[in-house]
Order: sequence, then C-alpha cells, then structure tokens
Amino acid sequence: MIGEFKTFISRGNVMDMAVGIIIGAAFTAIVTSLVGDLVNPVISLFLGGLDFSGLFVVLGSGEYASLAQAEEAGAAVFAYGRFIMAVINFLIIAFVVFMLVRAVNSLKRKQEEAPAPAAPAGPTEIDLLMEIRDALKE
Repeated sequence: MIGEFKTFISRGNVMDMAVGIIIGAAFTAIVTSLVGDLVNPVISLFLGGLDFSGLFVVLGSGEYASLAQAEEAGAAVFAYGRFIMAVINFLIIAFVVFMLVRAVNSLKRKQEEAPAPAAPAGPTEIDLLMEIRDALKE
C-alpha cells in the first residue's frame, strides 16, 4: 500500500497539479490585489464612490442604520448589496484575468511567429559537382 502511494505521488500528473495549485493560489493573490487596489478605486472614482455592499433589508422587526448594526443585533437581514458587489467584483476579476491571458497568448504567438534563424547555406549542387570533377581530375 505504501509502495502504491509512493508511485501515485511520484507521478508527473500529481506533481504538476500540486505546482498548478500553488501557483494558482499565488496568482489569486496578485489578481485580488490588482482588482482591489488598482481597478476598483478607478471604477469607484468614475461612479462617485458608489458602494452597494451596505444595501440590505431587515427580515423581521427593527430599524437599523447600517448592515453592521443589524448583524450585531442578530437581526435576520437580506444583504442583497453584498451579492451585487460580489457579482461586480467577479466580473472585474474575470475581465482582468481575460486581459492577462490574452496578453500572455499574444506574447506566445509573437515568439512562435518570430522567424527562425536561417540555416547556414551549404554548398550548392553546382559546387558539389565541381568538387567531384576536380577530384576526378586528380
């Protein structure tokens, strides 16, 4: 059983998957920072600081000035603003990832399209025939 486990772990697919998960987690941190620290502030600037995350409806009795107060009091709330912000953030993150993948693919295409260095020119057929002729004369 331990031998089978060692064989399973040492397979390339498992190691590739582990590396992919680790790199994916690191990439998630980069994309989250890009969206949260760079993209969202610019969008917020254009929308006048509009933030949907504070929108909610109390499901029951009570009046609360903010979602945080309602949650502190233990009131049941329908926090639809958070959902709207989650959808907006998802769309922004998906677009940023799309742009990053598009840029990487563009770089790959440019590398593939780059002309390969020309092979050194060898002797032509005429040169070879002349060499043969000269060798036969000797």
